Amino acid sequence: MTESAQPTFEEMLAAITKTFIVAHVDDTDAHLAQALVYNAGRLAWRMREQGISTEQKTSVSDVVTEADRAAEKFVAGVLEAIRGDDGIIGEEGAQRESKSGRTWVIDPVDGTYNFTNGSDYWCSALALTDEDGTVLGAVHRPAMGYTWFGGRDFPTSRDNNAVAQLVDAPASQICLATYLHPRFMADDAIRGAWQSVAQNFASVRMLGAGSVDLSTVADGTMGAWIQHSVPDWDWLPGQALVHAAGGATSKVEAGGVEWCIAGNQQVVSEMENMLRG
Repeated sequence: MTESAQPTFEEMLAAITKTFIVAHVDDTDAHLAQALVYNAGRLAWRMREQGISTEQKTSVSDVVTEADRAAEKFVAGVLEAIRGDDGIIGEEGAQRESKSGRTWVIDPVDGTYNFTNGSDYWCSALALTDEDGTVLGAVHRPAMGYTWFGGRDFPTSRDNNAVAQLVDAPASQICLATYLHPRFMADDAIRGAWQSVAQNFASVRMLGAGSVDLSTVADGTMGAWIQHSVPDWDWLPGQALVHAAGGATSKVEAGGVEWCIAGNQQVVSEMENMLRG
């Protein structure tokens, strides 16, 4: 008797996607978003444990893996099946025009450099937008088991527990989460703009996953966040969480680039003034 052939990875991914669709076809957007980032993150985690290959995109620190692509294919496949009129934009290339005026923005693995090097500081993230802006955001950090969720009609929560609403505090009393790529440290204008903000904070952290950073701003672990030239998939999920926690976000031109900033209302105003000189 011959052994039956083992299913291919594509077949297994299709089966996982189909099973998820059956279980979640009637979900609200809120439940669906949280379930998608949880399962995408767990899929990427399992793939890393089994061994993955890594490809460079624009630099040694800008990389993509099979796990990024598989997690995005899973999320996009579900949305195509049960949110067929909504648009899709994914970091790894998933794209579909919106018929409903709504678009899902996917970051299957945010912090891929960390992910490929064994760090636990990475996540899966998802946002839903409409003509009025960001509707909701969901972020799952597999290593900690945390799922952050919040949006226009949903106060921010972590693992279904509401986070405290952000209260005003000055830069001098809180920690700044940020990232500045080494190649931009050699650019006097960009470095100068960044330093004009960072030097005013009590402490600074560079950890390498913007959506995790923004989630921790929303739950009060970090005080504020700044980064320049941020794509929507790195910005919108966390932006939704910060707003739904009573915080503020803004975009400011300085040093020839656009800076995304987030935090409590007071510190965002301070950061805007710092960048504008």
